Amino acid sequence: AQQGRVREKLYGKQKIYFADQEQLPAASDAELRGLDGEIAARSAQVQALQQSCRHMEAELKDLNSSMTTPEIAREIEALRKDCASSMEKLERIKSATNHVTPEEKEKVCREQQLYRREWRRRKRMATELLDAILEGYPKSKKQFFEEVGIETDEDHGVVLPA
Repeated sequence: AQQGRVREKLYGKQKIYFADQEQLPAASDAELRGLDGEIAARSAQVQALQQSCRHMEAELKDLNSSMTTPEIAREIEALRKDCASSMEKLERIKSATNHVTPEEKEKVCREQQLYRREWRRRKRMATELLDAILEGYPKSKKQFFEEVGIETDEDHGVVLPA
């Protein structure tokens, strides 16, 4: 700073040193245009390299997420075994002699609906009868059920099928 090559500025208690630009040679307009052109060319080159880098990173990500040849071979072998076991199971099902005919299935479904409907009807009748008895009963419903020995579906966790 004393020799004049570096300038000094004071901002409160802080000192800032910077190069004295007055001692540097002044650039001509032609040199400035040439430097601007070089900056533009380098900026374009940087953008092209950044684009290429992004493209290569995307390709690397794709390659890292894809399966390797040995992994694919293992996957194919596992799928072939699975397919073979499924085919074997299908053949066993086809060769079974105890198939249920559609008529038998329909008969069982009708019987199940009949029994479910009867279950609901009887449960409703029993509930109405017990509610009528409980209207005049001085104790609670739970105490009445215990005295009489009534076990409900709910006590055993049974629900009506849909």
